[in-house]
Amino acid sequence: MRVRTWPVVGVVFAVLWVFVRGLPLTPVSIVRGLLAGLLVGLPVAFVFRRLYSKDLDLGRVMGAVPYAGLYLGAFTWELLRANVDVAYRVLSPGMPIEPEVILIPLRVESDIAITVIANSITITPGTVTLDYDDETNALYVHGVDGRDPEAIADPIRTWENYALELFNEAASPSDPPPDIVVSGGERDSTTDRQEEGVDDD
Repeated sequence: MRVRTWPVVGVVFAVLWVFVRGLPLTPVSIVRGLLAGLLVGLPVAFVFRRLYSKDLDLGRVMGAVPYAGLYLGAFTWELLRANVDVAYRVLSPGMPIEPEVILIPLRVESDIAITVIANSITITPGTVTLDYDDETNALYVHGVDGRDPEAIADPIRTWENYALELFNEAASPSDPPPDIVVSGGERDSTTDRQEEGVDDD
């Protein structure tokens, strides 16, 4: 079922208003907050209606909700894990970091999907999105520990799998992801410092 977009946006504004206001969790206060949000949200959504598409497929939106939840869950888990990992590195005597830049080609193609993934990478401690290459549809990602580039790419691929469904992309999660490119070349974890020309004596 297709509906006009701006009324839906106005309702979303009203719901956000209830959360922002921090109203008491009583039926009367919530209803009053929603009415106040609609009173402001609907006119604002109408004025700015040219900023979004004219119509909205409600069935498609409802179908995307589970994938939004999965994306949020996967992102939250990685955020917690990365916080613990970075805290460990900061508190360790030797500061075990070996930074690396990797190029991660994407299967998502829409601006909003690319932006969501790029921002998720940057928000997660230990990684940051440096740039986007339009020609190859890939993100340059800096990782604090580049000894295992695939470990950096794995959570990003998981987010992308959910984003493919969430944003109704042409590709599918079953499509194999393109290979990543490591800026410093392939790493050999068995290489010791002497092979790099460093003498401990």
